[in-house]
Amino acid sequence: MSVNIEDAREEMLGQIEEIEKLCFSVPWTLEQLRSQLKDPQHEFIAALDPEGRVLGYVGMMYVLDEGYISNVAVAPAARRQGIGQALIRELMERAAALKLAFVTLEVRCGNAAAIALYEKQGFVPVGRRKNYYDFPREDAILMTYFLK
Repeated sequence: MSVNIEDAREEMLGQIEEIEKLCFSVPWTLEQLRSQLKDPQHEFIAALDPEGRVLGYVGMMYVLDEGYISNVAVAPAARRQGIGQALIRELMERAAALKLAFVTLEVRCGNAAAIALYEKQGFVPVGRRKNYYDFPREDAILMTYFLK
């Protein structure tokens, strides 16, 4: 599928919020999503179809040379089309340009598809967070991509 990857903008937040609600048992609020918009400590990018509809997004906060991915989501109807891969690839290019040493994220231990996506992109498991998620209660796998 052909997608454009762009910085997320205020006018995209309604669509991003809808994807968030479809993908997560405890979705972020519109205000929480708004706080991720690009600034000196955030990268927040969206994948858009040719008509400008948001198909997925990823956000990352960074401090010094450390990057922390907040959310990665692809609309259920747009999954398995390379959108998540394109978003992660673009984010890692931005992380390299920012000279980050690593980027890390948490993923539900039962989310085999997401774990496979991250491993394919070069992330490696580095730890586990016990009972990190609610609804349902589940451990998180901590995964990191090392740039240096």
